[in-house]
Amino acid sequence: MKEKGRNFIEIIIDQDLKNGFNSKLLRFRFPPEPNGYLHIGHLKAICLNFNLGIKYKAPVNLRFDDTNPTKEELLFIQEIKSDISWLGYTWDRECYASDYFEKLYEWAHLLIDKGLAYVDSQSSEEIAAQKGTPSKPGRESRDRNRSVEENKELFTQMREGKFASGQYVLRAKLNMDSPNMLIRDPVMYRILYENHPKTKNKWCIYPMYDWTHGQSDFIEGISHSLCSLEFMPHRALYNLFLNAILPQKKYLPIQREFSRLNVAYSITSKRKIKNLIDQNYVEGWDDPRLHTICALRRKGYTPSALKRFVELAGVSKRKKIVELALLEYCIREDLNKNAERVMSVVNPLRLTITNYDINCSEELDFEINPEKKESDYRSVVFSRNLFIERSDFKEDADKNFYRLTLGGYVRLKSAYIIKAEKVVKDIDGTIQEVHCTYLKDSKSGSIHARHPDVKSTIHWLSIEQSVDAKAIIYDKLFLTDQPEKITEDEYPNEINPKSKVEKEIRIDPYLLNAKEGQQFQFLRIGYFTADKGYSQKNRVFNKTVSLRDSYRPV
Repeated sequence: MKEKGRNFIEIIIDQDLKNGFNSKLLRFRFPPEPNGYLHIGHLKAICLNFNLGIKYKAPVNLRFDDTNPTKEELLFIQEIKSDISWLGYTWDRECYASDYFEKLYEWAHLLIDKGLAYVDSQSSEEIAAQKGTPSKPGRESRDRNRSVEENKELFTQMREGKFASGQYVLRAKLNMDSPNMLIRDPVMYRILYENHPKTKNKWCIYPMYDWTHGQSDFIEGISHSLCSLEFMPHRALYNLFLNAILPQKKYLPIQREFSRLNVAYSITSKRKIKNLIDQNYVEGWDDPRLHTICALRRKGYTPSALKRFVELAGVSKRKKIVELALLEYCIREDLNKNAERVMSVVNPLRLTITNYDINCSEELDFEINPEKKESDYRSVVFSRNLFIERSDFKEDADKNFYRLTLGGYVRLKSAYIIKAEKVVKDIDGTIQEVHCTYLKDSKSGSIHARHPDVKSTIHWLSIEQSVDAKAIIYDKLFLTDQPEKITEDEYPNEINPKSKVEKEIRIDPYLLNAKEGQQFQFLRIGYFTADKGYSQKNRVFNKTVSLRDSYRPV
């Protein structure tokens, strides 16, 4: 049971320390595969391992599990490092499974010497067929009883490149009757003639994950090897291999499992994400409709919001799907405290203040962020000709509409109280302009700033001062909340056709100087972030999240 203030992993570590484990030997690691970009499913493992390092003042390694050169790229390595650094974490050692290929090869020979490994000439299809099923025992390979000498010679020749890809594999000789399918003589090495991102063409045999994982942890001195729940069946192999090659060692790393971070409406399979990209459903790994870390960053999510999300989601062994609303709650809370306020108009309606001097304009004080105790102010330009949101005006409205109506009053944010006097329509009857008058002594902050008929405040922009921009409104990519369960053939019917909507908007000229990735609250509309490549000529904002919802974490 979880104790207050500690998750079950921390309770295990504390118990180990209480039982005499040397705190100086604590070391953790985050072990990604460099075959794609990090996504929200990795976020929990990143935060868990690095936060444990911080709590226990222990080093944390970043180890790339680079054992499959057919899918790995240096680009992915760089992007993974960039994402972890952006989250604010620092690793002690940058390691690679390929750093240990020579030692792993040596240990594989040791298993052959012990009669615990053999070279198999069966095809992958034959091996799969003779492994049996969970309810049916497997059948032993015809090559299982090769002599130690023959196995060593064949394995050496595999490394020397004397056989074709797939001609031979090295398998562990364990138990073909085991109820755990992974124990049924798993493959340890396969032949691959592929250029490796780090070792180039030095090797033509590559170790499998289960043979690499535990030994890499041991070499690096990892004390607690933390994995998500799908690796629980692998723990038996982890222990078997370590005990077979290191039987005299007092301290061996121990694998522990926790539930992975599954988020509603989210795809976390790197293969499926790549398929979405290849099929042009999204525009790349950083498309804001995805939940890769780089996509969340581009959309405007902050490291502190993502860390808060992991904290609220919790660390446990129970499988669950976390509501997307919790993720949005975390970024909304963060941006509400930190994002600058600006006025932007998404659906402009022209408003003319007929009793305001056509040749005049004035600068008014606008509060940058009222959530901050000592909020600064900047100036906004007020003039006769303004834009307001079309949804903020109704020619005829019922008693529940508190914004601007004919004959009604409303306050313009940081400016004056106005009254709608008449409308100008086009030939089709669509309202093109609203004529208003303003109360000259009603400026915000003045002694006459209140009016009994004013029930709401709306935002606005000076037509002459405002500039054009583009807003991209993102919604869920999938219509189903569990897209991992659908097949790729079902994508056409499950992709949300409104997941990306582009709108031409008007913005405060202050935003011309925005920086790529800078977040803002567009007053009364939502939180928006300057897109990558943002400049005065490329004014594109991505919607990060709406202003509010009813979600509150338990």
